[in-house]
Amino acid sequence: ATARGRGTASGRRFASAAGSTSVIFTSQTGLVDLRRENDWDAWYADHLRIMVTVPGIFSAQRFKTDSPGYAPSLAMYSVASAAVFDDAYYRSVRGLGEWLALVDRRYYLRNLFEGLAEAPAVAAGARLVVADREQEDGTLGALRLTWLTCVGLDRSTPLRGITVLNAAEPARIAYDRVAIYRPVTEYMRSAATMYSDRNAT
Repeated sequence: ATARGRGTASGRRFASAAGSTSVIFTSQTGLVDLRRENDWDAWYADHLRIMVTVPGIFSAQRFKTDSPGYAPSLAMYSVASAAVFDDAYYRSVRGLGEWLALVDRRYYLRNLFEGLAEAPAVAAGARLVVADREQEDGTLGALRLTWLTCVGLDRSTPLRGITVLNAAEPARIAYDRVAIYRPVTEYMRSAATMYSDRNAT
């Protein structure tokens, strides 16, 4: 079995969060009125751009899936620590605004996970694999999932296994209760993170 916070995707190892207070924040949603989906997608892309201006939020990306049993929409953020959610600016820009009334409450879940220093970037054509489990699932060993531990908010799953399949790998996999999410936005990064990366090279 893979260790929590470790795993590979397409031969690439995710950065472990060992010794870090960083968390992965996920927001799962769906719409009750799909006629508004294009407007919803445009709003959400703008919302992610605003979210990465919050101090302590380093990345944001949104995904969609048709996999049964999983939320149609998943947004994933890299966050320095849970203290970010107490920031006054964050509180002023958070939430779904006018869209909250159109959200399908069956899918509206927010979770905080530990186990990675930063959410993986998923390129266009690649896929994010998600498996929610009570415990690490040995039957999924071939996927080499990174198992994240839920530590806050709705706590809808004790563990979430994730990995990334690149464009050359099959988009559909034959596993029960596993979702395949496609990216619908680019991987957005905060200006502070991009500045730090430039100075590290």
